[in-house]
Amino acid sequence: MCGICGVLWTEASKAVNIQTLDKMTDVLGHRGPDDRGTYWRNGMALGHRRLSILDLSPQGHQPMSNENDTVWIVFNGEIYNFEPLRQELLARGHRFKSQSDTEVLLHLYEEYGETMLHRLNGMFAFAVWDASRRKLFLARDRIGKKPLFYCHEPGRLLFASEMKSILQVPNVPREVDPEAVDEYLTYQYIPHPKTIFRGISKLPPGHFAVWENNYFIVKRYWNMDFNSEEHRLKPEEWSEELRSLVTDAVKIRLRSDVPVGAFLSGGIDSSITAGIMQQESTRQIRTFSIGFPQKEYDETAYAESAANRFGTRHQKFIVTPDIHDILPKLIWHYDEPFADSSAIPMWYLSRETRREAVVALSGDGGDELFAGYDRYRAIQLANRADLLPCFVRRFLAGPVRAAIPVSTRQRSSLRRFKRFLEALAMKPMERYLQWIAVFNNTRRLEELYTPDFRGQLNGHDPLHFLLEAESCCVQRDAVSRISFVDMQTYLPCDIMTKVDIASMAHSLECRAPLLDYRIAEWAAKLPIHCKIHGHRGKFILRKTFQHLLPKDIERRGKMGFGVPIDHWFRGPLRETVQEVLLDSRTFNRGLFQKKGIETLLRDHFAGRFDHAYRIWALFILELWFRRWVDQ
Repeated sequence: MCGICGVLWTEASKAVNIQTLDKMTDVLGHRGPDDRGTYWRNGMALGHRRLSILDLSPQGHQPMSNENDTVWIVFNGEIYNFEPLRQELLARGHRFKSQSDTEVLLHLYEEYGETMLHRLNGMFAFAVWDASRRKLFLARDRIGKKPLFYCHEPGRLLFASEMKSILQVPNVPREVDPEAVDEYLTYQYIPHPKTIFRGISKLPPGHFAVWENNYFIVKRYWNMDFNSEEHRLKPEEWSEELRSLVTDAVKIRLRSDVPVGAFLSGGIDSSITAGIMQQESTRQIRTFSIGFPQKEYDETAYAESAANRFGTRHQKFIVTPDIHDILPKLIWHYDEPFADSSAIPMWYLSRETRREAVVALSGDGGDELFAGYDRYRAIQLANRADLLPCFVRRFLAGPVRAAIPVSTRQRSSLRRFKRFLEALAMKPMERYLQWIAVFNNTRRLEELYTPDFRGQLNGHDPLHFLLEAESCCVQRDAVSRISFVDMQTYLPCDIMTKVDIASMAHSLECRAPLLDYRIAEWAAKLPIHCKIHGHRGKFILRKTFQHLLPKDIERRGKMGFGVPIDHWFRGPLRETVQEVLLDSRTFNRGLFQKKGIETLLRDHFAGRFDHAYRIWALFILELWFRRWVDQ
């Protein structure tokens, strides 16, 4: 796992010097503390920071070139099937000087060009510089586990693993995109291909980009097919296929020349991953879990139950976050406003795991692929309600939701029921956005924004991001469509971003076996009754691996990887939040009206509404402005 960066220029005025390249490279030092390297010649600059996982010898040094120095590469990630690919290339006459997967990528490019991507099983972001053709080839893995940012402007193209590397180049504009702010306050992240800054973009998952002859193009090379559903197999045959796929996905991710462990939350997905790891390992594996003093946020007892069942060497960490200490670190590492508060436990879990391991396997992906989220069952229920005429749904929803109290002290299930009822009369994707949005009430945002900022948005609708994703999946049931949308949006933009940044901040490589693209393609064709059965998600996953799971874990419901934000806002963070959000610096940005924020804080602190996640999003946004714009 590494950090990469580079600049290609065709105009002398857009050239970068070696000092700037060094800054771009070294600001990524946390991603690769073991080695660094640069290439700078003929209008092309490449930088690399290395975290050594495979082939720890100096032969793995990057930037790496082919035999005659005409093709160069910088690579971030792991290619899990590189050994058979290497044998194939050797049979075709290629010669290797190292045992690294990086060199395999070089020779694959020489042999197959851009179509090489279809042969890869791994997580990756890389850049290949074909010097003889003056062609730059950028690529990102299918699921979006590894990030890649770029800035294309007349006469120059910049790219990097993290946006802060691009920002080391003088005169790169830092003009905030109003639409990105609006989408952030909707989704708690900024959807690809946008970033918070105009002119800087994210390469979407499953895409590659090519610069050649002053022409730059971005293309999709992979997508899951959610439009076809298979019914050829019996339930036991589905289980047999899934067991084989998951076991192999775990096995190929165990290869490493450094210590490997596993995150173990005590949920279904991480328990399956850790259980198979121990089955396939000749030694006792290390597992790690994290909890908080607040009982409702601590699931370490389940993790210990799983560890005892599998016989792993388990270590749990109970932490009381120093929120004033960690916030500046999160703001710096995430580059953009990012309001998923589970980044905090992920940060601490990564920090503690890195003391014992350099690689950690996780259970990410099971909820999206196998319908594990509670909201998927709500989608099923709402889909049945859609059979009723719209006016009937409006009539049923109105009086019932009006009778439900809105106190922040009510049970969370009652709040979810209220939100469910409020969305009954909406179209399916509008309804889904209502359920997942941070600011799910349009009127509330309108009252928050200044008239000038609303004018800059010019009617922008964040819903377009979901609708665009859904347009590729039209033939399936409602849950399958939403699951597909989550795979295209929430998973790469939120979950994968959270994991990548938090783990790489501590030089820890995180691998996700359930997100092997073969499993993703297989799950896409799975009938919905194999995923949701008797109002429980992950049916096929539970059934297939029930022999592996302790009964208390197999039967338990979904528990989020959360932190007690509301507790912090009523205690250690209350004064800080008010000072920051009601400060003149905040309102001088022209985004928010003071009255709107005052109302939000007053209603929350009085217990009339639960605005904890909205306040958190605004708080993070202002802290981001102070770090990345004011400074």
